[in-house]
Amino acid sequence: MAVRLAVVTSRQFDQNAYVVGLPGRPEVVVVDPGFDADRLVAHLVAKQLTVAAILLTHGHVDHIAGVDRLKEHAPAAPVLIGRLDAPMLTNAMLNLSAPFGTPVVAPPADRLLDDGETVEFAGLTLEVRHVPGHSPGHVVYVIAGTDGDPGVVLGGDVLFAGGVGRTDFPGGSHRQLIDGIHAKLFTLPPATKVFPGHGPPTTVAAEQADNPFTGRHG
Repeated sequence: MAVRLAVVTSRQFDQNAYVVGLPGRPEVVVVDPGFDADRLVAHLVAKQLTVAAILLTHGHVDHIAGVDRLKEHAPAAPVLIGRLDAPMLTNAMLNLSAPFGTPVVAPPADRLLDDGETVEFAGLTLEVRHVPGHSPGHVVYVIAGTDGDPGVVLGGDVLFAGGVGRTDFPGGSHRQLIDGIHAKLFTLPPATKVFPGHGPPTTVAAEQADNPFTGRHG
């Protein structure tokens, strides 16, 4: 069955938050609620959707700024993040909001994630893949394709259409990022759709063919 996916793009940082579920079901997961949290909540209310979980790809401020507001709307929804990025949620220096002059913190995570485990919410099964380099604990969420539908990657700031995530932040590593893209994303079926934290969606095949940044250590 095809995945139902909607995007709410924050005006600040042009960051993509995703609302993901299955057709005909009111339960969804929300991935990376950013600064436009009120608009995200308005979408959930208008579509009569229930938040089963808040999944974070990493702990930078533009991807966690809306967690607090979303928890107000859905207090029972657990917050999940990669183990190594968990300290960013409650530390404005680590999540890079304080250096930009607007300190932001979020509620602590309810569950810490490790590479290779799976999580199940809203009828979805998502595989967690740890892809560090943009941040130490960055993870992506992979939904396998079924019945002829391509798989889906909720990828945060790892792989973009024609680009990759920045690696000049604290804890970043270009080598780790490129190695992770090759090992954890380019091994997926070519038709797999990648929904990044910024910019338009792409596919594994398109980035393998044309992305100028994914040479092994280029």
